[in-house]
Amino acid sequence: MRTVGGSKVPLRADLALIEGYHSPQVDVAVRLNTNEAPLPPPEGFVEALAEEIRSLPFHRYPDRSAKALRAALADLHGVGAEQVFCANGSNEVLQCLLLAVGGPGRRVALFEPTYQLHAHIARITGTEVVVGRRDEQFGLDMDEVARVLAAAEPVVTFLCSPNNPTGRAEPADVVGRVVEMAPGLVVVDEAYGQFARDTALPLARPEGNVVVVRTFSKTWSMAAARLGYAVGPVALVEALHDVALPYHLDAMKQAAGRIALRFRTEMEARIAGIVEERGRLAAALANLPVEVWPSDANFILFRPAHRDAADVWLELVERSVLVRDCSTWPGLDGCLRVTVGTPAENTAFLAALGEVLT
Repeated sequence: MRTVGGSKVPLRADLALIEGYHSPQVDVAVRLNTNEAPLPPPEGFVEALAEEIRSLPFHRYPDRSAKALRAALADLHGVGAEQVFCANGSNEVLQCLLLAVGGPGRRVALFEPTYQLHAHIARITGTEVVVGRRDEQFGLDMDEVARVLAAAEPVVTFLCSPNNPTGRAEPADVVGRVVEMAPGLVVVDEAYGQFARDTALPLARPEGNVVVVRTFSKTWSMAAARLGYAVGPVALVEALHDVALPYHLDAMKQAAGRIALRFRTEMEARIAGIVEERGRLAAALANLPVEVWPSDANFILFRPAHRDAADVWLELVERSVLVRDCSTWPGLDGCLRVTVGTPAENTAFLAALGEVLT
């Protein structure tokens, strides 16, 4: 029995079976392992945020329901503010979703390889995880989806689009078919949605079974702030507010989110630049001895040929370049994932990988 501090207070027995979700951080010159934005926010953002912080009443609790931020996001997506829920990163949004609809005796379904935190948070909330498999090109096999959903009858079906770490977005017709088949809620995690053409946001109606989750960490260059949100059915959003801790979203974070939305033009230009660099990376990788998969996100999955992925990862670190080792993840034997960085960072990565592989 695991106990706390040598005392007789037992920890949950099932925690021994749960491994935390971590990304190794190494002191390197080129860090391309966590899918962050390659550039900080525009200079005007920092100035505007600093001005707002100076006027915040720090002795008062923040707006508990983040009305102004939710209204700004509702305006961005053309929905009602009552359909928007904000939290500390998209991960807390997912946690609140599972606190609201998951729990013991209930199941979620997901299709691996996919974002590992979906299963991780589900298990932490005591929700059973039922796993289906993607096809050889990491797409959804609709026969497999139908089999899993019919057998498991999940309260939540997770889709990640673009899928992390494989990179492809789910076509709109595929998402629509999953929504029709799902017996419960369909959560479409669009953490990288702005880099893709398709989005499930039109399916996130005031009454329905679709919720779309997004984050400020990628497109809006705000990974340090930890801010995410969901757009979904009104009744579900009300439940998310019920399970969230009181005043869970601080006033500075709410201000940062509102101010970031003023810089939509600048952020869209950055997205275009990242997409262009993604194409350059993909073309260069195609000329190296690696297997590479198409991506609709700000990262690319690849598999070195005839080399152990862990060895390649280490040799890149020795050249001061850090990528993500995905080789032990389900269905991703021998795979590495590289974030699209600045042009200079991408060039350094390609040069280092070329040295390692040749």
